[in-house]
Amino acid sequence: MNKNDIINEVAEVILSKKEAKAAVDCMFSKILEALGNNEPVKLIGFGTFKVNIQKAREGRNPQTGETIKIEEKMVPKFVPGKAMKDAVN
Repeated sequence: MNKNDIINEVAEVILSKKEAKAAVDCMFSKILEALGNNEPVKLIGFGTFKVNIQKAREGRNPQTGETIKIEEKMVPKFVPGKAMKDAVN
């Protein structure tokens, strides 16, 4: 399932594909906005989107074998909720 499939499913409930697209786009943009502000997004029964810090570490350049420093960065993470885990199993 992709974004267009989600929009089509929402359009069946809202009765307008234009409004469904606006609703889905709004939801995604608000999730991204919250994560950009380092706020978790908790969707009960679905899961939680949050931001984790990936610590600085050493890596290797695969072409030269040279050791390089990889700096600390923020990475998005999704933790599935119980309902999602149960639906998959």
